[in-house]
Amino acid sequence: MLTAEVLMSHSLAGEPPSAGRRAAPLTTAAYSAVEWDLLTTLPGRVLVAAASPGPGRPARDVAAGLVGLDAVAAGRASDSDLVRAVAAAIYARHDGATAPTGSATAPTDSAAAPTDSAAALAGGLADPAELPQVCRAAVRVLRRRADPADSAAYRQWVESVAVRVCRTGTPQPSHRRFLDRLGDALDLR
Repeated sequence: MLTAEVLMSHSLAGEPPSAGRRAAPLTTAAYSAVEWDLLTTLPGRVLVAAASPGPGRPARDVAAGLVGLDAVAAGRASDSDLVRAVAAAIYARHDGATAPTGSATAPTDSAAAPTDSAAALAGGLADPAELPQVCRAAVRVLRRRADPADSAAYRQWVESVAVRVCRTGTPQPSHRRFLDRLGDALDLR
């Protein structure tokens, strides 16, 4: 199997990947199981934290959960190999829980389904106050292991999940503060 390093060397040597993308999907070989788990659970954790009530932040509604799930699913169409691989891993892991009718964001009869799906994607974040530390840990992993362009794309994608959730409904000043703290933790500011 080709590794990301081999594929990148072909790209650097001037050989374009087929159809503008690498010939083989990015594998988890560059990441430990713990690092990969961190990268694949962070988008869901961000979605849950953005939709959860916080200091001065009301709880978001079901529509915000659906918007967040759509933002996570958008990663499957990213130009970044890392973002596509993470999004694919998220939906491969949670396919039965999040896609009862074949769509990553298909609602079910239960009004709580988007929240349940988001919680499943979150990987068990016990305390949303932990989110900045989790984001910083992901940034450290990305600095060590990821191509700088993939790192930037991943961090921007994760932030976009929160932005889309926070912009659903009536934005509050507290949402802006949440997004600012998240951007700082993701090293985007």
